[in-house]
Amino acid sequence: MTRTYKNPLQRGFFPDPSVVRVGDDYYMVNSTFQYFPAIAISHSKDMVHWELIGHAITDPDELDLSDIRDSHGIWAPDISYSNGRFIIMATLRLNADGKRDNNVMRRQVVVLSDRPEGPYSKPSWLEVDSIDPSHFVDDDGKHYMVISPGINLVPISDDCTRVTGDLIPVWPGTGERCPEGPHILRHGDYYYAILAEGGTGYGHGINVGRSKNLFGPYEASPYNPLMRQLDPNAPIQRTGHGKLIEDANGDWWVYYLMGRPNRGIEVANGKAPKPGEIRVPGAYTTVGRETGLDPVRWLDDGWFVINEGKGPSNEQTAPDLPEVVYPKWQRDDFDSDTLDVHWQFVRRPAPGNYSLTERPGHMRIWTQDGQLFEIRAKNTLLRREEELSYTATTKLEFDPTRDGEQAGLTCYYSTATYARFSLCFEGGRKLQLVINRNHGEELIAEVVEAGTYAATGMGRQSPIILAVTNKEVRDRLSKVNAEIMGTTGDPFYGAPVVLVVLADKSRPTYMMEASLWAI
Repeated sequence: MTRTYKNPLQRGFFPDPSVVRVGDDYYMVNSTFQYFPAIAISHSKDMVHWELIGHAITDPDELDLSDIRDSHGIWAPDISYSNGRFIIMATLRLNADGKRDNNVMRRQVVVLSDRPEGPYSKPSWLEVDSIDPSHFVDDDGKHYMVISPGINLVPISDDCTRVTGDLIPVWPGTGERCPEGPHILRHGDYYYAILAEGGTGYGHGINVGRSKNLFGPYEASPYNPLMRQLDPNAPIQRTGHGKLIEDANGDWWVYYLMGRPNRGIEVANGKAPKPGEIRVPGAYTTVGRETGLDPVRWLDDGWFVINEGKGPSNEQTAPDLPEVVYPKWQRDDFDSDTLDVHWQFVRRPAPGNYSLTERPGHMRIWTQDGQLFEIRAKNTLLRREEELSYTATTKLEFDPTRDGEQAGLTCYYSTATYARFSLCFEGGRKLQLVINRNHGEELIAEVVEAGTYAATGMGRQSPIILAVTNKEVRDRLSKVNAEIMGTTGDPFYGAPVVLVVLADKSRPTYMMEASLWAI
């Protein structure tokens, strides 16, 4: 029986995919930017259903993201398998702007493991100031790091931890802007140079060149762009940054990034997008860039096409592999002594600032200095938003008594863009719904102490249940509804978007349950 799947496969913040097959197993890595642990690793048996199994860097002393700006940090990882080891390499985007002498903007990090989920080796650093590394091994066994802009080859050691030669320019791309996400594929008589071009926003795409010599010259494919969304009203946009993979049956596929706008696309001229085209505000992909899959077909002339040149598919025939479905992680009762792999902190968590063992069945976080709009905040705990419409809840025990103390739920995009629903103390105990639309915090609604307890019938020490419902149209975070449900409420079936605990004094906060489900 033929099965189908819907894109995106990896829903919510899974950008810049790279996939490798080892036997009948498939492993994917994705960018994590300023979030920690770093470099998400997922596993699949059927190429459609994925489970998150770990992170490549889990020791904050090995990757200190404390001061990293929004959207900097870990970019575009690649995963490969060579000589019995998994090799993950990625870019660390630093805060430098490149305008001053010795102001390095980027470094390349490499970690190794004989197990896909880790643990991985201590990071090795390759001092190449560029972005989007990938690993290529030629027929003669020589190893190269492929890196942008365009296609450049950097000779590296057999263990991939050292640069052994000078950078070699190979192919600049087709001339479109931002030639990045480079990969080299050896297939038949040719080397195929695969690039993302057009910029990572609307107009993003995949272009290809080929040569019979690794070092060129390369000719561009007559079928370029092999992937680009040309329908400005389609539910899937921003498609590019692809990596080809051959499945266990010999069929070929491409994993690539995509984004789902949270309302209809608005194009300035009403026409199909062009590379680098500026769109009017409104087409926001607030759940982040995601991962999709489409088939690849090799042609008689030696070129290949993606999805028969039709652009990204909303629904597609699944690979002919035995289906293996993993449980959907939607709820956390914090009944383990380790934090579930789906949780991440924004930047580096404060050492000793949280515990799952001091009070079993609770996630305990101590408040610290730092608000959501500040990079120095160290205790924002989050998970991915997976759908454009959902309800998230958490059961919270918190007794703020000093100005600035707050704990609760947030729909989080960056330090400049979020909605916060918190129990706080601001001249008294309050519930506040606050929105930051990139112009500072704005108070939307507030319930003072008397109203809080009259509404819930609970005492100051009682736990409360906070819920956030997010509707699909959230282009300016204007459709986020929040409510307090008291000590009882509907059953929980998931985990929240983000749990945040912030304050300027040390005070314990306990989260007992957390849930998220689509609506």
